[in-house]
Amino acid sequence: MTATRLNPLDTAWLFTESRATPNHVGGLLQFRLPPGAPRDWLRSLMHDFRTHRSFTAPWNQRLKVPLLKNPVPSWVEDDDIDLEYHVRHAALPWPGGERELGELVGRLHSTPLDLARPPWECTLIEGLDGERFGLYIKMHHALIDGVSGMHLLQKAMAGDRAKSLALPPFWASGLPSARRGRGGGGAAGLAPTVANATAAAIEGLSMQARTLPQLASAFGRIAKRIGAPDSGLAVPFDAPRSVLNGRVREKRRFATQQFPMPRLRALAAAAGCTLNDVVLAICGGALRQFLAERDALPERPLTAGIPISVRPKDDEGTGNAISFIVATLGTDIADAGERLAAIRASVQAAKAHVQALPRQAMMQYTMLLMAPTMLTLLAGIGGRTPPMFNITISNVPGPETPLYFRGAELVSIFPASIVTHGQALNITCESYAGQMNFGFTACHTTVPGVQKLAVLAAEALAALEAAVVGKPPSSKESRAPRRRVRRAAAAPPVAG
Repeated sequence: MTATRLNPLDTAWLFTESRATPNHVGGLLQFRLPPGAPRDWLRSLMHDFRTHRSFTAPWNQRLKVPLLKNPVPSWVEDDDIDLEYHVRHAALPWPGGERELGELVGRLHSTPLDLARPPWECTLIEGLDGERFGLYIKMHHALIDGVSGMHLLQKAMAGDRAKSLALPPFWASGLPSARRGRGGGGAAGLAPTVANATAAAIEGLSMQARTLPQLASAFGRIAKRIGAPDSGLAVPFDAPRSVLNGRVREKRRFATQQFPMPRLRALAAAAGCTLNDVVLAICGGALRQFLAERDALPERPLTAGIPISVRPKDDEGTGNAISFIVATLGTDIADAGERLAAIRASVQAAKAHVQALPRQAMMQYTMLLMAPTMLTLLAGIGGRTPPMFNITISNVPGPETPLYFRGAELVSIFPASIVTHGQALNITCESYAGQMNFGFTACHTTVPGVQKLAVLAAEALAALEAAVVGKPPSSKESRAPRRRVRRAAAAPPVAG
């Protein structure tokens, strides 16, 4: 049996998982039924899903339990996949709207994956209004990241309705097994032997030795910036404690928001910044209002951990190929335009810091950066120590033109991501066909009312437009926090 060893980052997603903190990512795909679809169209689709037993990587990858002769976890191909477990059917009382759909996805996202099987599930959701149906797909983060997930999505659909009619299910249109190891960082096809494990360890130590000077320089620059607010560089573990950074429980809530891409691009052009800066400013403005209304806004600005892909453009592998930058969200700044300027300067400083590293040092830099957080999770004290940053905010580029599956048009993609101790809220955005789709994933206990945060994101965008291009917001959009703003106390521990 051939095996693909996991790289250190993929392995970390496995070792830090618990019942309260499952480490899977997901996506809510909303489709419009094909024109003239019969009443039993979804029933027929579900029947076809359950009977299609051809699989490609990574859908047929199962975790191999480490043995003494090879302590490194591996992915192996599974030839006996139970589709009745992996493919499920759910329905909302018609007509189901966004709130009801978000509540269902929150429940589905709350349960861990069975790691004795290929770590993915697919739920077909009917009962939506507007002639729509949904597919919620989740997969363990050890197996996939956002960029490789987009590769899978685009491969499974077609840009033409007619060409999409004969497409197989998602799990039959993945990636060739021979390419699986590229993104995962392992050596595909290597047998799990002591010799191979030793060779990999020696290779890793050799690379670390070659990149040690660059790593020492990078962390030296971080140390010098701590306590230096004028540097422009937000540094890890210099974030204020907030209600977002306590312990979490099992239940998740999920909310969505959507904005036209031309609207965001016009704002970015007027402000002389990037689209990602605008996304961060929307999140910063929404979080400022959300926390202020709860008397929980820290005096110091919240910081965001922003994953950046280091995957080569021609790499269609899976696994994780990411690093992190840390930037301010400007939540201490009342003026939306000034907040955007602070975010822009902070992101530029963070990018310059990371880009000074050679690409071969990125994995070591990321692991060293994340090591303290991983150790707190392994030790069971996550959420009781200072956070590395307050919130993770991701922006994944998606297809620019509409996609189709079996004649149904994909109308939106909303990503759902990981919530863990010390990180009770995650915001992930994904662009698709002229829209920017926001997915808000939160611990139901620690961050109640996450749907309100999605509404406040729209108000934050209107405030940005008013500040940058002079577009007057409505009275509701321009309202200021009415409750007293004070420094938030450390979040009390919550049983996990």
